[in-house]
Amino acid sequence: MTEVSYLSHARYGKDKVRVLRVVRDGAWHNIVEYNVTALVEGDIETSYTKADNSVVVATDSIKNITYYLAKTSPHILVPERFALHLGTHLVSKYAHLSKAFITIEQLRWQRVPISQGAGQTPKPHSHSFYRDGDEKRTVEAEIDASAGKDKIIARVTSGLKDLLVLKSTGSAFEDFVRDEYTTLVEVNDRIFSTSVDLTYTYKPISIPKPADGEGKVFDAPLTGDAAKGTPWDGDALAAATREITLEVFALDESASVQATLYKMGQRIIAENAQITDVTYKLPNKHYVPVDMKYIGIDNTSPPKAEVFVPLAAPSGLITATISRK
Repeated sequence: MTEVSYLSHARYGKDKVRVLRVVRDGAWHNIVEYNVTALVEGDIETSYTKADNSVVVATDSIKNITYYLAKTSPHILVPERFALHLGTHLVSKYAHLSKAFITIEQLRWQRVPISQGAGQTPKPHSHSFYRDGDEKRTVEAEIDASAGKDKIIARVTSGLKDLLVLKSTGSAFEDFVRDEYTTLVEVNDRIFSTSVDLTYTYKPISIPKPADGEGKVFDAPLTGDAAKGTPWDGDALAAATREITLEVFALDESASVQATLYKMGQRIIAENAQITDVTYKLPNKHYVPVDMKYIGIDNTSPPKAEVFVPLAAPSGLITATISRK
């Protein structure tokens, strides 16, 4: 029988590996909670085409490697660094694997503030935390050893999602296309609310061949000034991009979601030289003023609209990528 198909692409691994790590520094504890996906590519086609399991690193082993490094890696508290360590270990330990794809979703834990008395700044508790909303920090790392175990290249995209924001004025939507299908009323003052989904991509970085040959031990690929603004500096970039997003959202006199989105992306590119492109996905969270004309109350004109009905669906979705020239 003549075969009419072939295996054009294959990748496998472990999804939804949940990790909570406590890092103790005396009485001061740090925690991170991650959802990790670790996938691999390489010379694995015969496991699909010939039922040859000799090329398969079991997904259970990939899970156990994730937990092992969560325990032993000094880089666990920064998701970009941990992703680079995990991916480098996978492609370095197994000769037949050429790429690893690590996705990390970090849940937002904050320290419980403890009152120090009237007029004094609350003190963060040393080992008590609370979940600070649904916002998540995200990292996607591709660790590519296709050119050789001593020529590893890492490509990292970081971001955040589920950051819910709202402002009660400073937003308008006017002068859009009007035709027979248009029912939307133009407004010069409205609620602007969205759930921010942001990703930003770094310039690729080279990963030195691990000194132990396997990547159990993973040294910083960049140090000092060379590390600034790179994936190795992930915490600083996460804070900077989040701050820019919130500041532009709050201060921009928004002509549209599109216009505000573009300003956010422009500023991130301008202020962070190692970032090559920025993508936002901003769904409209609609709040519709309740019509109370039937009882003689104006609750629909912009200055007097104060009572709204939140609508979950349908919603607008505005997305764009802003790239460095």
